[in-house]
Amino acid sequence: MHRFENKVVIVTGAGSGMGRATAARFAREGAHVVLVGRTAAKLEDVAASLEGDRALVCAADVSKPEDVQHIVASTLKAFGHIDVLVNNAGVAAQGKIPDASLEDWKKVMSIDLDGVFYMCRAVIPELIKTKGSVINVSSVSGIGGDWGMGIYNAAKGAVTNLTRAMALDHGPDGVRINAVNPSLTKSEMTADMFDDKVLMAKFKERIPLGRAAEAEEIADVIAFLASHDARFITGVNLPVDGGLSASNGQPPQA
Repeated sequence: MHRFENKVVIVTGAGSGMGRATAARFAREGAHVVLVGRTAAKLEDVAASLEGDRALVCAADVSKPEDVQHIVASTLKAFGHIDVLVNNAGVAAQGKIPDASLEDWKKVMSIDLDGVFYMCRAVIPELIKTKGSVINVSSVSGIGGDWGMGIYNAAKGAVTNLTRAMALDHGPDGVRINAVNPSLTKSEMTADMFDDKVLMAKFKERIPLGRAAEAEEIADVIAFLASHDARFITGVNLPVDGGLSASNGQPPQA
């Protein structure tokens, strides 16, 4: 398939995990991919791994408005238009709110929420021209609470509802705005969790499909939401969670 032939796709947090997998998926389908992240070496490695000469490396911090303007300007200079924005950059912090540091709060909010706001504010005017779309990477933590993850829940919950609001505002402009809400997914961010056999057993017990997601499985859904196949879908927060959110939280009784 080449659903994105000559389309221009910006992917934030493209240096690893879901961002890297998403960039690879779009490139395989013919897109020009703008790789955004804070570490140039990681982005260069991703660019070298993609099919064809289709990547623009843009080392930038989405929590800084001036960097976001640089991303957009560089993309337009290189390709002339923007068709898809994937807001994937994110970090997490653990701990109960009374024990949380202001630094943790500011860091998570600045990347997970402010970064989405800055990118959408800068890119949506270009997407109006191309009738493009936005896919925000939220989380199951954005549609339900976690123990000891209040800051992350607050940020992702805001992204979830921001997605809905922007979909309402920009549907008349022909711009579709959706989100994916993954559960546990293999990535650099979650690598330590997979070393904890007790924790992994608990996840396996709660996820009906019995395993964590691969980054490529999230990328596949992102590509679907950006494609013509999803042309009548907007304002959706789509759980990609192996069935986790199908449960009401009660334990198995049979």
